[in-house]
Amino acid sequence: MTYLIQKITNAFPWIVALFSISSLIYPPLFTWFQGPFITLGLGGIMLGMGLTLQTSDFKQIISHPKWVLLGIALQFIVMPSLGWGLGKLFELPTFFAVGLILVSCCPGGTASNVIAFLAKADVALSVSMTAFSTLAAIVFTPFLTSQLSGNYVNVPAEGLFYSTLKVVLIPIVLGIVLNKYFPKKTNKILPFAPPVAVILIALIVASIIGQGKDIILDSGFNLILSLICLHFLGFLVGLLISFGWFKNWSVAKTISIEVGMQNSGLGVVLARENFSSPMVAIPAAISSLIHSLLGSIFVSVFKDKN
Repeated sequence: MTYLIQKITNAFPWIVALFSISSLIYPPLFTWFQGPFITLGLGGIMLGMGLTLQTSDFKQIISHPKWVLLGIALQFIVMPSLGWGLGKLFELPTFFAVGLILVSCCPGGTASNVIAFLAKADVALSVSMTAFSTLAAIVFTPFLTSQLSGNYVNVPAEGLFYSTLKVVLIPIVLGIVLNKYFPKKTNKILPFAPPVAVILIALIVASIIGQGKDIILDSGFNLILSLICLHFLGFLVGLLISFGWFKNWSVAKTISIEVGMQNSGLGVVLARENFSSPMVAIPAAISSLIHSLLGSIFVSVFKDKN
């Protein structure tokens, strides 16, 4: 069982890719996973993240505050700036441009922790950064999305705030509480959290891609190119700035992964709950596939460099 769990977790990018391609070929395989299923799926992923956290994990911010703070600063400065700029550069349609900005304003996700582990980066730092950026996202994601998308549409900032609160803060706090007060039961569930998160993320991505199949095939080239640039530049800028600052490859790799990989599932849920056009969710769905594949390449290039 342990071997199977590890295999599923390690195969994360390829599972997302398989589900996505299958959904483009035959959408009904995955389009049933929509509506409340997507919101509940993301809630399950966030709960799983909360179950992996203990109060001691947050000591990272005390022992090495500059590492965590730089990573979060890059997450919410570099990526939103890139999202806005690339939307302009590639002249994306309004719904794609807003979706690109939205996903670029999202925090790191659980996938970044998996990639950090495979890349032999600092997993504890990765978990801490994911946790802190996720909590910061309750304020920053709605605010930045609203500010940067103002030229495109009237963004419901209040709705984004409450959606983020509902699908991020509540499940994570619940997970931490369960971990603290029911550790024995939590320890039995914990090994299953990563593979369940992998399957849920893949289902969310495949569902949105299946629902938007026609528009993706007709006009998705520029969107895909802009998303490749977004995540590639996120990895690169995160690596160069953090290594230049700290001269520590393990820390630089970790920060790079956290900056380059977004919580695309959160982007999907926020888009579906707050925008009338279902097309706004498509950039977040494709983003998950792209950053997972780029993350895998990152692993193969940097796993032996410390």
